[in-house]
Amino acid sequence: MKDRDDDGFGLQDGDEDFGSLLAEYEKAGSFAPRREGPQPGDAVRGRIVSIGKETVLVDLGLKAEGILPLAEVQDAGGRVLVEVGQEIEAKVSQVDGRGSLLLRCRLGRGAVGADELAEAYAAGVPVQGTVTGVNKGGVEVQVSGVRGFCPISQFDLRRTEDASPFIGQKLTFRITKLEPGSRGRVANLVLSRRSVLEEEARRLQEEARARLKEGDVVRGKVTQLRDYGAFVDLGGVEGMLHVSEIGFARVTRASDALSVGQEVEVQILRIERTDDPKRGDRIALSLKALAQDPWDEVPRRFGPGTRATGKVVRVESFGAFVELEPGVEGLLHVGELAQGKPVRHAREVAKVGQTFPVVVREVDPERRRIGLELADVEEEDGRAYAASLAGRPLDDGPRDTLGDLLRARKGGS
Repeated sequence: MKDRDDDGFGLQDGDEDFGSLLAEYEKAGSFAPRREGPQPGDAVRGRIVSIGKETVLVDLGLKAEGILPLAEVQDAGGRVLVEVGQEIEAKVSQVDGRGSLLLRCRLGRGAVGADELAEAYAAGVPVQGTVTGVNKGGVEVQVSGVRGFCPISQFDLRRTEDASPFIGQKLTFRITKLEPGSRGRVANLVLSRRSVLEEEARRLQEEARARLKEGDVVRGKVTQLRDYGAFVDLGGVEGMLHVSEIGFARVTRASDALSVGQEVEVQILRIERTDDPKRGDRIALSLKALAQDPWDEVPRRFGPGTRATGKVVRVESFGAFVELEPGVEGLLHVGELAQGKPVRHAREVAKVGQTFPVVVREVDPERRRIGLELADVEEEDGRAYAASLAGRPLDDGPRDTLGDLLRARKGGS
């Protein structure tokens, strides 16, 4: 058996010592340290554990803590905008020698130099800037004294026709191009607000996916109105409230029933998932699902023989649809409207908004259909006169005869 040296590694006299070999091995990269944990530019989320005079310590759930400059979470007046225990999102700007993560959440509160802007650009950290002007191609933005430009296509998620209302507002942008100039200045600074909004939309969409379910009843605020419906903000994500789901009453345009800024309580009918951050999930909403169905009372209130006055809400070739009350319509057939005259289309004898005295001929609750016929006008006038003699209003529902009304009048005197 071959003798081994005292070092136990089988190295013979004259061989290089173990330390030298190890150093050479490391130099070759076989023992190169692995990059573990978040790196500059990565987004992180953690909980604030302490707030000092100059820094904020953030627990990221890692071996190393996050260090955030206090100025990052102060307003222009120096007021601290966060508190211990609050969760916060930030980006890693640097990893120091001890492994601690230096964080940034929003730059551009005070005076910064080209180096800090370059750091924000490299790490993808958003910066704050004030809109100072608008031109044909976009908006001019001041980022801590440095003039920047945001193309109009990068200003919002949707196309912005007029950005002038934003002049003077402080908004959050991401630097997409930075060209250094002479004397440590920035020669060209191009910004994007849209990328920041898309990132926020993705975050809100993920939260909404975990929070919202079909069948949920939620509160929201109307943000936009179109003829076909309303967009409702559900807390960072929008849903569509179609005109057919606003209520049981017929609604032609959403603006007839809703207004921008109005708060509504709606039920989620459907959620169509998508991975497109520009589109987002399609969420169908309903106000009607939470309202009482007027047809529940139709058999009792509008049985055959019931007289009422209705308003024409829609005219087709075969007849006119007459609204008896919101959400309850009946059909006056064109033959009934024609009264023996030759009529090719119901619009020749009925117009939207016109009122008719009618009598319910038949009711089909399952199919939600009511057949109507015209009431005798002279009979209606006689009934109204008799009702006035009896000292009571002419109400809907099955009617008494003229003799009954006169006897009621006589009995009450």
